Amino acid sequence: ERPAAFVDAAKIVPGLIVDMRYAGSHNFVGRPIDGYEAPRCLMTQAAAVALAQVAHDLAPRGLVLKVFDCYRPTRAVTNFERWARDLTDTAAKAEFYPDVDKRTLFRDGYISSRSGHSRGSTVDLTLARADGHELDMGTPFDFFSPRSWAAAASISDEAKANRALFAAAMRRHGFRPYEKEWWHFTLSHEPFPDRYFDFLVR
Repeated sequence: ERPAAFVDAAKIVPGLIVDMRYAGSHNFVGRPIDGYEAPRCLMTQAAAVALAQVAHDLAPRGLVLKVFDCYRPTRAVTNFERWARDLTDTAAKAEFYPDVDKRTLFRDGYISSRSGHSRGSTVDLTLARADGHELDMGTPFDFFSPRSWAAAASISDEAKANRALFAAAMRRHGFRPYEKEWWHFTLSHEPFPDRYFDFLVR
């Protein structure tokens, strides 16, 4: 069962657009991932409240938050590991990792045996207009490339400005960025810093 400390972020964060990629097939694996039975953004209440504050900050600019992944069951992380070890499964390579040799995914940190998402206070997201149109961030979500690093130099000035605006808004409300993924943020004072959950997203 879902722990009481976890909530549906869409009920707390104003204007939140939910595009849970691992509940469907539009992701780097190319099919739904173990543990996702519904496209719901679950996270700790502390993280959801902080994210709501970010949304309030951005609203005067006509911007909303769009989430791609929130809480991630540990069985989903195991699913990613299995996929990464199957070198013949490259169905989504052209879109998500065109320039990466699948054999290097672990070495280069694109796939890991543990994920902060499983602690419930990490979120993958971007900025969008109210109509759902995403701002240019230089790369799409989950694009395996150094261009996805937060401080990448090889993106447009517009994308750099958008990333800076986004990261500043997240930092103001207690989220810390991940240097290798511009979309990835973790609540600094997360309530479960050492606990990894495996309840289903449903």
